[in-house]
Amino acid sequence: MLNNFHIIAFTHRNLDVSEIGKLHIEEAKQQDRLTLLKDFLRLDELMFLSTCNRVEFQFCTSENTNFDFLLRFFTTLYPDFDSTTVHLFAENAAVFNGIEAVEHILCVASSIDSMVVGEREIITQVRNSFESSKKMGLTGDFIRIVLRQTIETAKKVYTETSIATKPVSVVSLAYHRLKDMNVPLTARIVIIGAGTTNTNMARFLRKHGFKNFVVFNRTTSKAESLANDLKGTGLPLNELSQYKGGFDVIITCTGSDTHIITPAIYSNLLQGDLDRKIVIDIALPQDLHPEVVENHNVTHISVDVLQKISNQNLKERSKEIQHVEEIIAEAVFEFKHIEKIRSVELAMRDVPQKVKEIRETAINEVFKNELELLDENSREVLDKIIGYMEKKYMSVPMIMAKEILLKK
Repeated sequence: MLNNFHIIAFTHRNLDVSEIGKLHIEEAKQQDRLTLLKDFLRLDELMFLSTCNRVEFQFCTSENTNFDFLLRFFTTLYPDFDSTTVHLFAENAAVFNGIEAVEHILCVASSIDSMVVGEREIITQVRNSFESSKKMGLTGDFIRIVLRQTIETAKKVYTETSIATKPVSVVSLAYHRLKDMNVPLTARIVIIGAGTTNTNMARFLRKHGFKNFVVFNRTTSKAESLANDLKGTGLPLNELSQYKGGFDVIITCTGSDTHIITPAIYSNLLQGDLDRKIVIDIALPQDLHPEVVENHNVTHISVDVLQKISNQNLKERSKEIQHVEEIIAEAVFEFKHIEKIRSVELAMRDVPQKVKEIRETAINEVFKNELELLDENSREVLDKIIGYMEKKYMSVPMIMAKEILLKK
């Protein structure tokens, strides 16, 4: 099964983050589109991971993941893409196969493949992506054991190394940029989107003394829930264009495929205010329309800006990467044994049923007449003997097979 495991990855290493944003699939559309992809390409298992600067697909198939496969993959999953766009992603995809794919996801969850090395948030994102894909009926046994090893390894990395001693996540990077601009604690902050990233950012700001919040979200209940934590106001996203409360800072991160803050909406939000504003836009694709930056007095903090800052963080934390890589190397070696043992378990999972069938045939057919001649005590002793042997016939071959693998 290991040879059938593959990952298609897009990160800041192989594609501009603005292009990666085009691969995002809104949560409401994931079930239909991912199920269609799995069925059409006859994938055994599938998992979809999407963060603010990363989109990856983990899947199992016996088919060769060559260029033709990639073209069919993206054409099926993104029917709105034209031929040029499909070729762009097929040509720039980083494809990992077999044990290299396992090593890759270990590096991802351990944050050494992240835009911001040491970013703990990624382990939660990986776990949530697996749970979501599992809930949609896309994953299976192999991705399950890969993710179990992945999460255990990542926890060990964060416990035994100082890779995240001073975490510099997207949230903290954005906050420090805000702090450097001496934004007053009384600033009017409009938050668009109530997902994990914005929730963390908002609570971070609240913790440091900011107190004036308005939260907009597509699902009103989520907006109100976050607003209650912040002692602010929660409103539905469709009321953003009519909001007249003014703002000093906008923090936006939604899963929209289109720009949420259009020039018209931004002009209305200003309410005639000509002072410089700050927009922290950490969505992919960006929520802020480019024309807003071109035509207004605004400081725009995007994922691209944060990526430049992260490059320096990579240098500062590079001394810990070697330690992390050693832990990952051990985990990869261990996984090879885990996968072999699991293969044996799967291959022998029918043994218990076969043993039971042999027992039933022996009792009800082969030795039926002889058993009818036994008295009750003899029959009871025989049942105990057969039961004992049945258990041993189920367990001994499994134990011996595992021992042989471990010795090899």
